[in-house]
Amino acid sequence: MKTSRTRALTLTAILAAFIFLFGLTPLGLIPLGFINVTILAVPVIIGTLSLGLGHGLVLGFFFGLVSLMSVLGLSLTPPSALAGTLLAASPVLTVVMCFLPRLLVPLFTHLSYGLVARLSSRRLAIPAAAAVGSLTNTVFYLGLMYLFYQLAALDAARVVNLILGIAFIAGFSEAAVAAILSFPIMMALDKLQKR
Repeated sequence: MKTSRTRALTLTAILAAFIFLFGLTPLGLIPLGFINVTILAVPVIIGTLSLGLGHGLVLGFFFGLVSLMSVLGLSLTPPSALAGTLLAASPVLTVVMCFLPRLLVPLFTHLSYGLVARLSSRRLAIPAAAAVGSLTNTVFYLGLMYLFYQLAALDAARVVNLILGIAFIAGFSEAAVAAILSFPIMMALDKLQKR
């Protein structure tokens, strides 16, 4: 019991370190030419799938914290101009936008994994849940950004096409990357936990 708890805390700490490393440096970005695909949701997804919803929520919190640090300019990558504009208009809405979608990632990952695993196999459930978790992050983050632009009386109509473009291109690319990365990582973790 104590060994499994120690392993869970150790893995949570390692995944949290990856979130900070990926979120505060360019290492978390995969350049695809005209856009960068982020892999920040992947440690949250892996933590949720391997350790459960509670640890996933802790990792989602760290993801939100790193997101906020990035918006505040506390990272080695330039902050998003869209998020910076919202921060200037409403710091409170910006904090909600940084944390809420990131806390929903483990929830949707957990629920979708359970559903797909009941209907199919674990081999399909892992990448499916990873894709859902990644899309949850994109949809809720950009959806809240658009909503909060309206609530903060910013020109939401001016940025809607940009937000939709990012959601479509980056969202599906990030979901594909998360689905591809999640299965081999989970298989490696399974082998380690059997030792």
